[in-house]
Amino acid sequence: MIEIIPAIDIINGECVRLSQGDYSRKTTYRATPLEMARLYADAGVKRLHLVDLDGAKAGEPRNLQVLRQISESNLLQIEWGGGIKDRAGLEAVLEAGADYAIIGSLAVKNPEVMEKWLQEFGGERIILGADLRNGKVSVNGWLEDSPLSANELIERFIPFGLKEVICTDISKDGMLQGPSTGLYLDLMERFPRLTFTVSGGISSMEDIRSLNDLGLSRVIVGKAIYEHHISLEEIENFIND
Repeated sequence: MIEIIPAIDIINGECVRLSQGDYSRKTTYRATPLEMARLYADAGVKRLHLVDLDGAKAGEPRNLQVLRQISESNLLQIEWGGGIKDRAGLEAVLEAGADYAIIGSLAVKNPEVMEKWLQEFGGERIILGADLRNGKVSVNGWLEDSPLSANELIERFIPFGLKEVICTDISKDGMLQGPSTGLYLDLMERFPRLTFTVSGGISSMEDIRSLNDLGLSRVIVGKAIYEHHISLEEIENFIND
């Protein structure tokens, strides 16, 4: 069964959501990240997707206090993205309690470092983040586009132990219009030994059930929960079904 991974995007320690990665199109929610983590854990969720949007822009982690709070609660496994641009950033995130580190911009700009980290920490902990806009990988908090396709980026790291990829279609992110299903089916067919996480566009439990029927392993859900398109009760029922 597909694993549901709720997302918490953070700016200034608060839960927010952006539309299509645009920082000027931000919605801030009243619940704190720790409060949301507790609700997710109560619903049976095992893994949380934390994104440090301040860190993504600054080039270094900026919301580690949120990570520590959730980690110390021992509620959920945590995958962390945003601001990991060097060894100091990676170590800070792991020491603050992240179980998995998502590497995006650095993998594009300094692939040799990504290769070393995969070999040192293993593909179980180092996850490739491939965020796509018009078919090309976007970096620096989605503020800059690279010339690389997802396939080109993924192929580079397979010899070094890559196991997991979170692929986001930026055009779908926060829009509640359904995921780019064809993108993930193509990736699964091309790289059958890798685990892909669907990210962007989830609007309903029907979207999740469809992805499950197609054999996808994991799906990140954010705005659909905050905007009440998917309830925690529905998630709990799906997990326990």
